[in-house]
Amino acid sequence: MKHKIFVDGQEGTTGLKIHEYLAKRSDIDWLSIDPNKRKDLSERSRLLNSADLVFLCLPDVAAREAVSLITNEHTRVIDASTAHRTHPNWAYGLPELSPRHREKIKSSRRVTVPGCHATGFIAGMYPLVNAGIVPVDYPVACTSLTGYSGGGKSLINKYENADGRAVNIPRPYALRMQHKHLPEMQTMTGLQYPPAFIPIVADYYKGMGVMVPLVSRLLKKPMGAAQIRDFFAEYYAAEKFIKVMPFDAEATLEDGFFQVECCNDTNRIELCVFGANEQILVVTRFDNLGKGASGAAVQCMNIMLGVDEDNGLKS
Repeated sequence: MKHKIFVDGQEGTTGLKIHEYLAKRSDIDWLSIDPNKRKDLSERSRLLNSADLVFLCLPDVAAREAVSLITNEHTRVIDASTAHRTHPNWAYGLPELSPRHREKIKSSRRVTVPGCHATGFIAGMYPLVNAGIVPVDYPVACTSLTGYSGGGKSLINKYENADGRAVNIPRPYALRMQHKHLPEMQTMTGLQYPPAFIPIVADYYKGMGVMVPLVSRLLKKPMGAAQIRDFFAEYYAAEKFIKVMPFDAEATLEDGFFQVECCNDTNRIELCVFGANEQILVVTRFDNLGKGASGAAVQCMNIMLGVDEDNGLKS
């Protein structure tokens, strides 16, 4: 049986990547819009209501508009925008967090894809908060390094067409502490306060490293870095797409440096723990265009359609 799939926003970075993931799938029947009618509401509405499943790869306002155009109870939606990430009626598309999260994705008609920075942060922090290891009022800080593809076509063009002087060094941004991923980072982990979050974009195409330091004396349970790593290993033992790395191992580093591009072109998160008894560093790395965007969307699609979760995805 073929499933009719429509990507609204098919020319964007995430939409193009979804097409790339699904191009060789024999169970997909593509619905395409004429490029000249991309802003034609009647044509978009027709395709949205004709599809079994729709990917929304749009700005927030356009994503909300697209949802409002769906008038039937048949079409299922996966939204890659920020628009619905904390909406209580939408399933949050990070199934590895718990059986409850995976089941909600499977049964829901509306699923929202996590933000790229949020994916790494929540994969590390949700288990610790949920298990009562990190208190909900912990003063959490997070630094995240990403390739420039995470900024979409406009940022890609700036980097790839620049003379090098403006962009050849890492650049922190969102320094007013109002990054758009903060609401889901707080809501989905159950933290009482949003983290102090510093994202940094650097001059490479893709790959992300999300870093969260912890101090053991402030934890609710007396655990050091090695114990935190073992906790993660048990928590994610059954997950195909989350690999907990050996503790503080040289195999995780290259000449002592952490390489954020190791998971590129996969849907894998590598979760690493460094440090000693008092100071702990939780780091996740993954492809910001894969598990951080389109790969996560395809994984959710597989769950919703009842096919193998890793169909078309590389772990």
